[in-house]
Amino acid sequence: MDVSSRHHLRSDDIDEIGDALRTGLGVELDGDAYERVTFADEEFEIVLVDGDPLVWYPDGEPFVTVAGANRTDPSTGVVTVDAGAVSFVSDGADVMRPGITAASPEITAGDLVVIQEAAHGKTLAVGRALVDGTEMDGESGKVVSSLHHVGDELFEFSV
Repeated sequence: MDVSSRHHLRSDDIDEIGDALRTGLGVELDGDAYERVTFADEEFEIVLVDGDPLVWYPDGEPFVTVAGANRTDPSTGVVTVDAGAVSFVSDGADVMRPGITAASPEITAGDLVVIQEAAHGKTLAVGRALVDGTEMDGESGKVVSSLHHVGDELFEFSV
């Protein structure tokens, strides 16, 4: 990932990010320095909070990265998977119904979601819901498309 530009955010941009994350995930970001980073070889942007990539814009809307979710512990927009799904989701696999133990009921198809493991509540990935949260329980079928996961290029990014 080749950095194209990097600049500090104004307070109104920081407020906009904070409002979106508070509304969508029930989280508060706490940082002193916020920098937007764009890449020459990627379509998304990220925001460094005190030097850590905690926010990204996968489709023009701010959302937490895996590191950001682990730091802020979202209370909504969460899909929880069982131990059997952990290795697959951590490697970037989409989430299938049989592996789900819980899903926030307010999730609607198309929403960005945080995917956590059940035992410790650690975030493994971020994805896009393919169905509503109330429809995620079941025996078969893909319900979340993985976009970013532990160990991928974004997770390993540092400046």
